[in-house]
Amino acid sequence: MTATVSPITPGASEAPEPGVSLIDYVPYRLATASAAVSRLIARAYEDRFGLTIPQWRLMSVLAEGGLTQHTAVTRTAMDKVRVSRAAQELVVRRLVARTTVRSDRRSHTLELTAAGRRLFAEIAPLALAYEATLLAGLAPSEVAMFKRLLDHLETAAIQLTGGETITPRPDGSPDGSTAVD
Repeated sequence: MTATVSPITPGASEAPEPGVSLIDYVPYRLATASAAVSRLIARAYEDRFGLTIPQWRLMSVLAEGGLTQHTAVTRTAMDKVRVSRAAQELVVRRLVARTTVRSDRRSHTLELTAAGRRLFAEIAPLALAYEATLLAGLAPSEVAMFKRLLDHLETAAIQLTGGETITPRPDGSPDGSTAVD
């Protein structure tokens, strides 16, 4: 009988496996880069607008139109509890309205209020300015390649975990269910 080895599980070998160098390990690099960018932007959102990253993400997806809370979980790549807390805090601040779905009383629709849309309109240019500053050293073709590579990595990770498929963006590229921090 022949043993099979998955691409993720190391096979038995006689030589010791080399250690993982975190500086060269792509998942680690993605995590640290993401954390650094989120910390930078979180400070600006919290100091200037009193928003946390989860609140900003939720507002970002709601700026595209109202969503059920379940759909917001998928689109923001946050768990149910985090979305629920962010939604509740934004409702208290009257930036988001929550209404019960008539056909399913357990479900709620979230949408930005007029005050939420005004705040989002104020924050969005700043978010885009942060993004432009972060990407300033890259050529437009490099930025496009970087985004394609991120889409590829995200799709591969979702497929490896058996997760749900990614909803395409209007431009045909994968959505990835994340919002820019």
